[in-house]
Amino acid sequence: MNGGSKQTLIYSFVAKGSVVLAEHTAFSGNFSTIAVQCLQKLPSNSTRSTYSCDGHTFNFLVDSGFVFLVVAEEALGRSVPFVFLERVREDFMQRYGSSIDEEGQHPLADDADEDDFLFEDRFSIAYNLDREFGPRLKDHMQYCINHPEEISKLSKVKSHLSEVKGIMMDNIEKILDRGEKIELLVGKTETLQSQVWI
Repeated sequence: MNGGSKQTLIYSFVAKGSVVLAEHTAFSGNFSTIAVQCLQKLPSNSTRSTYSCDGHTFNFLVDSGFVFLVVAEEALGRSVPFVFLERVREDFMQRYGSSIDEEGQHPLADDADEDDFLFEDRFSIAYNLDREFGPRLKDHMQYCINHPEEISKLSKVKSHLSEVKGIMMDNIEKILDRGEKIELLVGKTETLQSQVWI
């Protein structure tokens, strides 16, 4: 697929449900077909997924019902694709997040009972988003490909931050457990004191 020796990101999209809103690739191939098939098989309880196929990884990040995908050469690993996906997610949510009403019905929401005109509206919105955000996907891909050292450092920092967050969560859990045990001890001490005075 890629004639150069540079490891690369090949194809990317942003989707809502099964509707691809924006996409970009500089390569030819069946990446979009395989990506949509993987999209339909995403586990509902996971925010990150990776599938491998023919020396490529299909990396998914799910947030607020939106699915962000990047296809990468397998040799690139998983950290660079997920740093790319985080960048794309942040950019997308910053640009369009305020128009997504958590409470109400969004024009891109999947609802089997909606009228045909809303269905057509979803695709016109998707077409406009592709024209607006497709070039942003290209920019993010180029940046990640052209700045591998920075992306690698960012990946390590995010990994370390995630590790620290996990340790902090464990420590908070231990403190809460300790607090419950102290309350239990105080309760037993008070009971013991009241029994001694009887």
